[in-house]
Amino acid sequence: MSRPFPLAGLLRVRALAEDTAAAELAAARREEDAARRRAACTAEMLGSSRPPGEAELSAWKAAVAARVALSSLLTEDVAEVRDAEEETGRRQDEWTRARVRTRAVERLRDKHDEEQRAEDERAEQAAIDEVAARRPPTTALGEEGA
Repeated sequence: MSRPFPLAGLLRVRALAEDTAAAELAAARREEDAARRRAACTAEMLGSSRPPGEAELSAWKAAVAARVALSSLLTEDVAEVRDAEEETGRRQDEWTRARVRTRAVERLRDKHDEEQRAEDERAEQAAIDEVAARRPPTTALGEEGA
C-alpha cells in the first residue's frame, strides 16, 4: 500500500509562495510597462512641442515653460522606469528563489513516487508469485487417461 508523500504540506506551502512571487512579478512587469509607456508619451510630447514662430513674447514664454515642464516630467518618468526595472529585477529574483525551493521539494516528491511505484510493483509481483506457488502443477493432456 502506498504511503502519502510526507512533505506534501511543505510542497503546498512552497507552491503557494511561488505563485505569490509569480503574481508579484507579473504586477511589477505591468508597472514597468506602464512607466515605459508614460515616458514614451512624455518624450513624444516634448519632441513635438515647438515654440511659436513669430508670436508675442508671452506666447513664446509659455511655450518655453511648457517645454521645461515636459523636460522635467520626462526626467521623472525616466527615473520611474529605472525604479520599475529595479523592482522587476527584485521580483524576478524572488520568484527564481521560490521556484528553486519548490522544485527541490518536487524532486523529492518525484523520487518518493518512483520508490512507491517500485514498492507497489514488488508487492504485486510477490503476490503473483505466491498465487503461482499455490497452484497445483498442471499435467499434460495426454497423461490424464493413462
